[in-house]
Amino acid sequence: MTPAAQQHSPELRAAARHLGRRRFLTVTGAAAALAFATDLPTEGVAAAAELDGRRIKDDPFTLGVASGDPLPSSVLLWTRLAPAPYQPGGGLPKERVTVRWELAHDARFRRIARRGTVTAHPEFNHTLHVEVDHLESGRGYYFRFKTGRWVSATGRTRTAPAPGSRPGSLTLAAVSCQAYHDGYFTAYKHLAQDDVDVVFHLGDYLYEYAVNATGGARMYTDRTLPAHFNKETVTLEDYRLRYALYKSDPDLRAAHAAHPFVVTWDDHETENNYADDIDENGNPPAEFLLRRAAAYRAYWENLPLRRPQLPKGPDAQLYRRLVWGRLAQFDILDTRQYRSDQAYGDKAHAPGPESDDPRRTITGATQERWLIDGWRRSRALWNVVPQQVTFSQRKLDLTARAKLSMDAWDGYRASRTRVLAGAKAAGLENLMVLTGDVHVGYAFDIKADFDDPASKTLGTEIVATSIASGKDGADKPANWETYTKANPHLKFYNGRRGYVTVGLGRGSARADFKTVSSVTTPGAPIRTAASFVTEAGAPGLRPA
Repeated sequence: MTPAAQQHSPELRAAARHLGRRRFLTVTGAAAALAFATDLPTEGVAAAAELDGRRIKDDPFTLGVASGDPLPSSVLLWTRLAPAPYQPGGGLPKERVTVRWELAHDARFRRIARRGTVTAHPEFNHTLHVEVDHLESGRGYYFRFKTGRWVSATGRTRTAPAPGSRPGSLTLAAVSCQAYHDGYFTAYKHLAQDDVDVVFHLGDYLYEYAVNATGGARMYTDRTLPAHFNKETVTLEDYRLRYALYKSDPDLRAAHAAHPFVVTWDDHETENNYADDIDENGNPPAEFLLRRAAAYRAYWENLPLRRPQLPKGPDAQLYRRLVWGRLAQFDILDTRQYRSDQAYGDKAHAPGPESDDPRRTITGATQERWLIDGWRRSRALWNVVPQQVTFSQRKLDLTARAKLSMDAWDGYRASRTRVLAGAKAAGLENLMVLTGDVHVGYAFDIKADFDDPASKTLGTEIVATSIASGKDGADKPANWETYTKANPHLKFYNGRRGYVTVGLGRGSARADFKTVSSVTTPGAPIRTAASFVTEAGAPGLRPA
């Protein structure tokens, strides 16, 4: 057990007495232990006294605005009221606040498309999730929030194309892994200026690890971060404050304001390498599930997610499907919440009976069926799977029985076999997997038999490097030669920070891997490290 776990486990154990294996048994006990309000305030009922926005003395929109999960006639708008974001509660009393929102056709808000009011409840840390419906499909909008005399930054968003339409193109960006303490979010500054339709965040939006007074590798000299950031996140308040720290970054706010995001989590939003109700320290599942409930709650509060993704205690359905006309279907996965425990103690290991047990799963049976059934019904040209961990086989050495990562799909080969069989049975011609997690950029051909380079190529996998995790990195990491030799289906490997854009068209898709030279110092320029194309109907990556 780590020192952090030893420090916090008495608090969690006290709350865990009131927690069953999968759900809260008594709300009161858990709420008392973690100041955890589990229920949405009843609509139309005052769950708390009301604070007049005119009494808020400092700008409450310090954490910016965001939008997400674009549908053909709807967008989701997000903000949080926090005039003092580094303080518990954001510097507001436990009172509800009425906020006005506007959605317009133009940046000056002269042509308003929709407007309304919404309540920011203290139970949700004064975060807002506004689902705006009855909009025109396939077009861009501008939005903002107001309360009292305060007006938020302006955000841009868009709706998806109409169902059944045949858009000619879509450009997405994929991002992942933004450890605040490892460096600046410079890549987001460039992404905010890039011309993309939607951003997919593939996990590790924040890290549970301590952030010291100088921001770790950022080495601040102009500010001192509060001491409460210098510990591992465990409680609901811990996670809420950590989101405030991350969202105080101006480059992250700029990217959220510029583009709608579609988000999914990996492990660090809760704890490193957890699997279902099993944490890395071997603590009782009931104890970990309480921590997971706090982490999931703070995740939903602080990301642009819709009502169906609202957690119920330690459970949340994050996997979901978005469609971009007849051009693309996106099946967003959750490979953490339902997975079997990692084989062989989560150490790199050659495939064996434990890792290849057909009962093992990385998605859970229900999500796996949902994915494959969705492919059977898909009418899209491109079927894209945004998810967390490396899907393709990745040998870690050059021995005859090479070791593989037990945390990636290599540790769940029966799951991968079933999923690929489902793709084949559904007749998918253009399968693309989007991945994060590993802090490097990869481009893989997905093979029918990864050990036979001549076997059929079934699709492509594009792995987005980290925004900051791993610090500056290198174009060719120390294991570059080993990995490229051991994995002939690996077409690209780069260890710098950045993001990837993917342009989907009717005839082909193009991936551009964009990297910055440094994140430990701010302001680095961006460059395109490599570009690849895959033709529609003929899977396989080639340099552009």
